[in-house]
Amino acid sequence: MTITRISLLSLFSSSVLFSLLSILLSLPSSSSSSSSSSYLYPPDKQSRTRDLYSEILRDEAVARLNELGKVSDADGYLERTFMSPASVRAGILIREWMEDAGLTTWVDSMGNLHGRVEGINATAQALLIGSHSDTVVDAGIFDGSLGIISAISALKVLKSNGKLGQLKRPVEVIAFSDEEGVRFQSTFLGSAAIAGVLPVSALKISDKSGVTVQDALKKNSIDIAEESLLELKYDPASVWGYVELHIEQGPVLEWMGYPLGVVKGIAGQTRMKVTVRGSQGHAGTVPMSMRKDPMSAAAELIVLLESLCKHPRDFLSDCGNCNEFTMESLSTSLVCTVGEISTWPSASNVIPGQVTFTVDLRAIDDVGREAVLYELSNRMYQICDRRSVSCIIERKHDANAVICDHELSSRLKSAAYTAISRMIGEVQEEAPVLMSGAGHDAMAMSHLTKVGMLFVRCRGGISHSPEEHVLDDDVWTAGLAILAFLETHM
Repeated sequence: MTITRISLLSLFSSSVLFSLLSILLSLPSSSSSSSSSSYLYPPDKQSRTRDLYSEILRDEAVARLNELGKVSDADGYLERTFMSPASVRAGILIREWMEDAGLTTWVDSMGNLHGRVEGINATAQALLIGSHSDTVVDAGIFDGSLGIISAISALKVLKSNGKLGQLKRPVEVIAFSDEEGVRFQSTFLGSAAIAGVLPVSALKISDKSGVTVQDALKKNSIDIAEESLLELKYDPASVWGYVELHIEQGPVLEWMGYPLGVVKGIAGQTRMKVTVRGSQGHAGTVPMSMRKDPMSAAAELIVLLESLCKHPRDFLSDCGNCNEFTMESLSTSLVCTVGEISTWPSASNVIPGQVTFTVDLRAIDDVGREAVLYELSNRMYQICDRRSVSCIIERKHDANAVICDHELSSRLKSAAYTAISRMIGEVQEEAPVLMSGAGHDAMAMSHLTKVGMLFVRCRGGISHSPEEHVLDDDVWTAGLAILAFLETHM
């Protein structure tokens, strides 16, 4: 068991791929994951942890996560999107908790919530810690919220110890207003504005009801114009770095029996909207041979997408820019998803006139991702031509892969080691290093400053689901890691 785990840590430290599940599954079956929930918290060691601020970092943090998880725009499930009524109520709660931790708070003109402590030197470069407060539809309670709550809790511990003012640089916690992109299909509205990479045209993006981003902000008493959007950008010279703690959203940490992992980088991603238009008609009177059915065409396009992403080598044999590293990266990291599809007029007895669906495509290698997009688009247009339907492919969002800063990653690895050592005593292993297949606000913030991330294990690797779950003691360990990281700034 020990030999296998040590070899795994070595593998993760050197890997530049986020999808290693196939490698893990190929290891000997003696490496069971049955102990993953208790490996680092054996009962005979728990007496060590009684004075490790459990009331703040575990009990209160878990209670706050549960309370925030009840703030929803929907009945029966969690949904909290950009500038919705629930997002405003959630902001009020988070602001109260920030002020409880001794932070000065404000809301900016993109709806981001800030809590800041100046420390000893208010003119020093600031450490930013953040994550998002919005959710997907039918969400879990930890995605985004855990990073915000853990940071607030760690700062509250410093306040309770009388050490909050001893920080040698300002520390600012940011609850970003939009990361998921559910309402406006444009991710990172909050963090991209602060990083200075949100175009002014984003203010005119509309949701399904025709409400624009600017309208949604104005409805919540936030007037924003092009000038004020540009003013949101932080001066890079005023920022020391950005740190984000987030659930892994994958199964690797649980499989390894380790609560924390250091993120080496984040996969690049592209979101597209594909619109297929054909000839609307009566379901009973138009012969099959004479139809121009956009639904059938869309089905073929979606199957093409799946085939290309499962077997990229079979489709990219003529890719001049794809070396062996790129091809290997695509073979192990490329993922593609159609998450939303709609038809018009959407009636059982009508051949639809239009079908629209989304594509989410991600890969570690940006060159390979662009090669896949080029090949996919060409083949989609060919299918639509053959079926005599029109096809419009719009790229709605692009984010290049991000490599986390080496210095920040080293400090976070040390902080994770310190946290786990405080929980159980001496630890023989370092936190594993992983790649992230999911996008995070750190991607946008990398345009402003150096970034680093910590992952927290989640049960079954499940996320974007009400089944999302993090152990109470892992919430505790995460808070201890942020606290240990902050203590290096004293």
